[in-house]
Amino acid sequence: MDISRLPTPCPVIDLSVTRSNIAAMAAVHPGRSLRPHVKAHKCSAIAAEQVAAGHTTFTCATPREILGLVAAGVGEDILLANETVDPARLAALADAQSSALITVAVDSLETIQAASSAGIRNVLIDVNVGLPRCGCSPEQAGSLADAARSLGLIVRGVMGYEGHLMMLTDRQKKQDKVHEAMTLLERAHNDVGGDIMSAGGTGTYDMFGGTKVNEVQAGSYALMDTQYAELQHPFAQSLWILGTVISVNASWVVIDVGLKSLGMDHGNPTVDGFSVWFCSDEHTTIAPAEGTPKPKVGDRIRVTPAHVDPTMAMHSHAYVIENDSVIDEWTIDLRGW
Repeated sequence: MDISRLPTPCPVIDLSVTRSNIAAMAAVHPGRSLRPHVKAHKCSAIAAEQVAAGHTTFTCATPREILGLVAAGVGEDILLANETVDPARLAALADAQSSALITVAVDSLETIQAASSAGIRNVLIDVNVGLPRCGCSPEQAGSLADAARSLGLIVRGVMGYEGHLMMLTDRQKKQDKVHEAMTLLERAHNDVGGDIMSAGGTGTYDMFGGTKVNEVQAGSYALMDTQYAELQHPFAQSLWILGTVISVNASWVVIDVGLKSLGMDHGNPTVDGFSVWFCSDEHTTIAPAEGTPKPKVGDRIRVTPAHVDPTMAMHSHAYVIENDSVIDEWTIDLRGW
């Protein structure tokens, strides 16, 4: 089927570019040295492509993502890199431990107790390395590990997310600050023990030389977005939201891709050959750049989102393409909590 027949707005994913991105990351972080973060795509079919590249460990942001991977039979070792005290969701993860090695991030006595009470067997101490979000202070990590072990939990090591550094464009400044953050994480790891020192994302994936980080939690690299493209990493855009031109004015054009089909927290999307004026609920108004022919009502236009993660979470299916031909349809089956 040609993309001109697709219902819009809808995500379209270039399979060859996605596979190229996955291969490029696997060349830097092969096998278990990469723990791909599925929150960026929420799709077990893409996770299966990552397994085909040699990755069997995964990072998740929600219990639903873990349960979806388990149901799809994708992944052997899955980390919930987020705190939860929900007893029902933790119990569901505990029930899934017969199908995969499941580990839950903890950063307090309360989250440790919740994991233990639900029957979780493995935890990772989440350490704050500079991003004001979840994570204990490095000085607390050792005592929390002791508390977890006293309840019979297996403490596999530590994780820390230097998310505040992802979009720094000065490479040397970023490198220095990443190493400062990893020094904090290593200090915590010395007190905690365990085999894992986990960190990172697409923005810092190649900055762990000289540190003891042994797995990187990158996710956006597989599909990319306009914000990460600013860093000029060797990953190409492979996801677009396909739209239809629904109105043409003397100076502008309107497409049926709007706020309800795009993650907007990182700003406006981009459209090659057009300037983006603004997005409404179900519309985006664009203007052709000089030299760009004005499209006609019914024409299809690809919109590049600024932030891939929330964009994918807004859609139930994605269409897999080669050039302008649809070759497959993937369910975005890891959405929700």
